Amino acid sequence: MGRRLRAITRTIRRRSGEAKAEVLALTAQTGQLLERSVKEARRLAATARRKARGRGAQAKLRAAAKLDELADRCTKVAKQITQRVRGEKITDRLISLSDPDARPIRKGKIGKPNEFGYVAQIAEVTPNTKRGARGLILPAASLPGNPGENALLPQTVTELGRLGLAPREVVLDGGFTLGPTTEQLEDLQPERVFISGHQQPGSRRTQRRLQRYRTGAEGRISHLKRGYGMRRSRLKGDEGQKTWTAWGILAYDLDTLTIRTA
Repeated sequence: MGRRLRAITRTIRRRSGEAKAEVLALTAQTGQLLERSVKEARRLAATARRKARGRGAQAKLRAAAKLDELADRCTKVAKQITQRVRGEKITDRLISLSDPDARPIRKGKIGKPNEFGYVAQIAEVTPNTKRGARGLILPAASLPGNPGENALLPQTVTELGRLGLAPREVVLDGGFTLGPTTEQLEDLQPERVFISGHQQPGSRRTQRRLQRYRTGAEGRISHLKRGYGMRRSRLKGDEGQKTWTAWGILAYDLDTLTIRTA
């Protein structure tokens, strides 16, 4: 399978008219090899369970269960390969054997138009919007798949309500839709809702202030990724990434409180 995958990489680089057909043929061969490996893995798991007696029996049973679980995932991948070769649409695609909950994420960025993993909505509450303003970050809103900003906003609003917080100004990026956002923020009754590129109320001075504040949020996200491990979760699965993200946010908030009291 490794040789087939390396051959696919070399074929894609050629950019010729025959490359696509050759890639599909190599992909089909990889799927056939994978199906053969799945059968061998299941036989091995059955043998391990049959011989699980005496000392070490529980370890053998656990290993057999993990092998069966991996075989199930590989079976799904082999099915996806067959669908791809036939030109059929694939729903609920499995993209990672080690992290089956991870989903493809279309971000629209030139450097990385497609990524794989999870989406989390980060909301920071600051005492003001002046330069260098630093506040506390709420528990991140998250849903499986590739949800839009407005799909996650109700979780953030609920968290603000639970904490008894009613921000006077709400500053959002351009990924939010005007109508749904206004409706979802209605209970908070903010004086001003700024959505970059869509709704920018207030005087020109106010608009510049809020635009600088929103742009600064990108730096905060970068800081969380570089300094608090939120670039990549080391825990697998949707629950794992939620736990990892929560610990990163907790560490950031504790550092913020330390700076304020120092």
